[in-house]
Amino acid sequence: MISISNTTATLAWRNLWRHSRRTLLTIAAMVFADTLLVFMLGLQFGQYRMMIDNSLRVFTGQMQVQARGYLDEPHMFRSIPAADKLATSIRNNTRLDAVAVRGYGFALVSSGARTIGAQISGVDPQHEPLVSSIPGLVKQGRYLQGSNSNELVVGSTLARNLKVSPGDELTLLGSGRDGSIAATVAPVVGIFESGNRDLDRQMLSMPLDTFREVFSMGDHAHSIIIGGERSQADSIAAGARAALPADGELVLLSWEKLLPGLKQAIQADFTSAWFMYLVLIVLVAFGVLNTMLMSVLERTHEFGILLALGVRHGRLGRMIITESAVLAAIGLLLGMLAGGMVIWYFRVHGFTYPGMEAMGERFNIPSVLHPEVSLRSLLPGPLAVFIATLLASLYPIWHMRKLRPIEALQTI
Repeated sequence: MISISNTTATLAWRNLWRHSRRTLLTIAAMVFADTLLVFMLGLQFGQYRMMIDNSLRVFTGQMQVQARGYLDEPHMFRSIPAADKLATSIRNNTRLDAVAVRGYGFALVSSGARTIGAQISGVDPQHEPLVSSIPGLVKQGRYLQGSNSNELVVGSTLARNLKVSPGDELTLLGSGRDGSIAATVAPVVGIFESGNRDLDRQMLSMPLDTFREVFSMGDHAHSIIIGGERSQADSIAAGARAALPADGELVLLSWEKLLPGLKQAIQADFTSAWFMYLVLIVLVAFGVLNTMLMSVLERTHEFGILLALGVRHGRLGRMIITESAVLAAIGLLLGMLAGGMVIWYFRVHGFTYPGMEAMGERFNIPSVLHPEVSLRSLLPGPLAVFIATLLASLYPIWHMRKLRPIEALQTI
């Protein structure tokens, strides 16, 4: 383990300020890089949070209760018995109103001569707006009213393919939970546009009680959607699990299980972003390398005198790495401070760019991005620059260790 004496630290500090302008420029470059890394990471994590929240808000919810195995094989018979009663128990345990019951089915949907296969979603019009943004994305007509009314809300692409508008009727033909024929004719009262191509192309919604009657569901359902803030996910999950029966037939699934593709996309984007960050870190490291190498070359004669007096190469090496460590520490502290102030400002006031406001209005999502202020946004970037700075000092140390007193003394 390298030990640094007070004398070595003092000499290292004085050596740094022999050329104060060069030292200040190097520190400024490190602070700029650290500030940029902190801001970019904070902005990136804020974008991920917004991306996840917006995706979950559309239809999925923060977590769901389902019958075991339904996620992998969504058969009608894999359902939740007494779903309304269980949903009420979850609301009481979690003290959260954003809990909604849904049923899912598949049917042939016909309008005139056009027939398309679609997913039928039975929703509770009272609680669905608390867990989904689709009720606020109805572009034509209105959303569902009443849990037992016979009416439909259709995705925009599906409505265009079927050539229907509010007031037109659709015929549904499918299979019920008990194997019976599920058939009904219902009017379209609204058309929604979620921005999710799959939902807009293949989904329509009807009131839950009507869905149960058509598909012979009884008091069953296929999912209980739980909303709320992701920051309270642990406490919400604990309350929801406490309401589940002990037989293990029902499971609580987090959004990572429900939307694994979203998590993988975020991981891939974060990995690719680090390649860009590494370019910036390497550039700063080369700047520090240039500063330290110039410092070593300028002191070749001085090092020769010290070596002739019996000072070992190891002590000179410790002094050089101490200079780099002090330089890197100053850059790290100032960079974290400056970067923290920048992302805190945008955390409070928000960050936006052209087009976000229009997109927010269209898809019923927030139009202002708030960067994340946390250790994972403040520390990794400056710490990477700190480590790169220390590594950059190894070459000047290697160059110094090759010095011989006689050759060094002859250098002017």
